[in-house]
Amino acid sequence: MQVVTTAIPDVLILEPKVFGDDRGFFFESFNQQVFEKLTGVNAQFVQDNHSKSASNVLRGLHYQIEQVQGKLVRVVAGEVFDVAVDIRRQSSTFGHWVGAVLSAENNRQMWIPPGFAHGFLVLKDNTEFLYKTTDYYAPQHERCIRWDDADIGIAWPRGVEPILSAKDKVGLRLAESEVFDVI
Repeated sequence: MQVVTTAIPDVLILEPKVFGDDRGFFFESFNQQVFEKLTGVNAQFVQDNHSKSASNVLRGLHYQIEQVQGKLVRVVAGEVFDVAVDIRRQSSTFGHWVGAVLSAENNRQMWIPPGFAHGFLVLKDNTEFLYKTTDYYAPQHERCIRWDDADIGIAWPRGVEPILSAKDKVGLRLAESEVFDVI
C-alpha cells in the first residue's frame, strides 16, 4: 500500500497494491498493522457502513459534534468525488477542503480524521460507497454543513444541480455551524 499526502496533511489517500490477471484481481483493502505503520494513525474502527446511490447524488457535508468519527472510505462500484473539510477551529487549515476521485477502478481510499466534515458527489450510476468509522453513528450529534458554502468554495465536478436529501438541503454555512475547538 502507498500513502499519498494531500494539501491538508491529516487527510490521506491510500493506494493498495492490486494483484490482477485475466481471472480478476485481489487486494488487501484493510490491514490494521499496515494502516498504522504507513499512516501513523492508531484508529480503532467500530462500524462499517455501505451506501448505494444514483448519479448526481450528493451526500454531505456530514460530521458528528460528539462521538466524533474518523472515516476510512472507499468505492466498490462506480465513482465519487470525495471531500473532507477541516472544521477544527485551531487548525491552520480550518475551513479548507481537499477532494479526490475514488472509484472501483482506482481502488483508492481516503482517511478522514476526526474533526472534519465529509461529503461526496456520485459520478456514476449505482455507485456503492463503503466506510469504516472510529465511533458509532449518533443521529442526535450529527450536523450538516452546506455543500455549496461559498466560504469553503468546494470545486465540485459537473455543472448539474445535485440530488440532495432533505437534511442536506437545510445544512448550515460553516460560519453558522458548531465546529471543534479541540480534538
